[in-house]
Amino acid sequence: MRHVFVALLVLLVALPFFWMAYAAFLPPEIVYSGDLLSGFGVTLDNFARLAPEGFWFRLGFSLLVSFVVALLQVFTGLLAAYALWNGAPLWGVFLFTLAIPVELLMVPLFGVLFQLHLLDTPWALVLPFAASPFTVMLIYQGMRGLPYALVEAARIDGAGERRILFGIVAPVLYPALVAAGVLAFAAHWNLVLFPRVAVGERFWTLQVWIADLTRRYPADWGLLSAAALLSTLPLVLVYLLFERKIVETFEGSVKG
Repeated sequence: MRHVFVALLVLLVALPFFWMAYAAFLPPEIVYSGDLLSGFGVTLDNFARLAPEGFWFRLGFSLLVSFVVALLQVFTGLLAAYALWNGAPLWGVFLFTLAIPVELLMVPLFGVLFQLHLLDTPWALVLPFAASPFTVMLIYQGMRGLPYALVEAARIDGAGERRILFGIVAPVLYPALVAAGVLAFAAHWNLVLFPRVAVGERFWTLQVWIADLTRRYPADWGLLSAAALLSTLPLVLVYLLFERKIVETFEGSVKG
C-alpha cells in the first residue's frame, strides 16, 4: 500500500508536467478544436513561434543573471557562515532576516535602487540578491558537521584565514556549496514580481516575459506550453547534473 500511495502521489505531481509537454507539441488546429483527446499530432511550430517573440534572448539573459546571483550568494554565504562558525554573534540577525517576508522588502529595495540610479538596469536584478540568509544557514549547517580541529591545526601551521577558508574548508564543503548554488539559481530563476517592478521590458527575465506572453496569448496553449517547457528545462538539467550533491547535503543536514 505504501508503494501504491507513493506512485499515486508521484502521478499527481507529474501530471501537470506531462500535460505541459503534451500540449507543447500539439498542432494549433487540435488545440483550438477544444477536443484534445480525439486527435493527435506532433509539431515543432509552437517552438518556432517563440523566436520572433524574443524567447531566446530572455532565456540567455535569465541564465546569465541567475548564474551571477548564485555565485554571489555562495561566495557571501561562505564568508558569513565562516564568521558564524568562528563565533560571530550574528545568529539571531540571520534568523530574524530569514523570517521577514520578501514582499515586505520590495518598497525599501525600490527606494535604495532609485537613490543609486540602478532601476531599469541589470544590476537591479543582481545586487539585491547578492546575499541570502537561507544560503548562509545552509552553508553554516554544513560547516557545523566539520571538525573544528581542521581550522585549529591549520592555524598552528601558520595558515591565514583566507587560506583556511578557501583552501581547506571550502573544498570539504563542496556538496553544500553546490546545493546552495542550485537553490539560489532556482529561487532567482522563478522570480516574477520584483523583476517586473525593478526593470523595464528590455530587461525582463524569462518568467516575467512568460507572464506577459500569457496576457497576450491567453488561449494559445501550444505556444504557452512550449515556452513553459523550455523555461523548465534549465532547472531540470541543473538539478540532474548536481542531484547527488544536493541529496548528500540534505541527508547530512537531516542526520545532523
